[in-house]
Amino acid sequence: MLLNQLRRFHDETFPDSMETLIAYFAVFGESGIEIDTTIPLSELIETKILDHYGEHYNRIHTGFLEDRQVIALLQAVAKGDRRIHSACRRAHISEAKGGELVDHLRTLGILDLEASREAPPEKSYPKQKLKREVARHRISHKLRFRSPFLRFWFRFVSPQHRRIEQGDYESVLQRFEEQDTAFTGLVFEEISQLYLRHQLGNDPYLRCGSYWDRVIELDILARAPDGGFIVGECKWTNTKVNRGELQKLQEKCALVGLEPEQIWLFAKRGFSNELDAMRSDTLVLVCAEEMKELIE
Repeated sequence: MLLNQLRRFHDETFPDSMETLIAYFAVFGESGIEIDTTIPLSELIETKILDHYGEHYNRIHTGFLEDRQVIALLQAVAKGDRRIHSACRRAHISEAKGGELVDHLRTLGILDLEASREAPPEKSYPKQKLKREVARHRISHKLRFRSPFLRFWFRFVSPQHRRIEQGDYESVLQRFEEQDTAFTGLVFEEISQLYLRHQLGNDPYLRCGSYWDRVIELDILARAPDGGFIVGECKWTNTKVNRGELQKLQEKCALVGLEPEQIWLFAKRGFSNELDAMRSDTLVLVCAEEMKELIE
């Protein structure tokens, strides 16, 4: 689905680079808004979204999406760590109610479920008492918006609706500028996962996606039928990725005894000379522009 959305957006906007495509797709993907990617993104947010706030509000907030609890939950998913239990807590609703709302939002095609791949802790014997931090840890699935535009809306626009209605756009534009790297980074991570699957031909690797548990979070974890692993990290930053990021990823793996067959690093702007010289069969480096083949 994401790949089709990305290709459609590309065919509608004809951006000059993959970096531009990702940046503008993170905001306007699946919005139905006609844009020119040669115009600065902040200007488009102001003229295409904020200046037409009422029109977009009426289009988005109809029926079920007018409910305050639904809006609070969607804002929580857009702004938080996307775990279901933490989104419910942030939205100040019970998990039972949150579960009902999530089910309906999934039925409407607004949210998708990203299932946790974490295994429950194993006891050495039935009556063993687990450490407090282990016993209190909760395995939780994550949620993702199907529409990039709706994720942008509920993260930056919906929480500032009163100011926008008064013509005050500064808070929205400033928050977007401050949080753009992390916000677009999630989209880059999802596209990087698509690229890895594409490179591997979707076979023989059975699963490829993000991974999180009590100890670590990995942008990418893929597993082959023979039990081997690929791990990956995605960096949407304006600076080149250096060897330090590789070391951090290796340290994460060491924490849980994970020994990957390959490490893939994805970067918006490429890699330092030192890291670039380390390319090998076991260290694959990919910059955003190399991912163009996904849409060609």
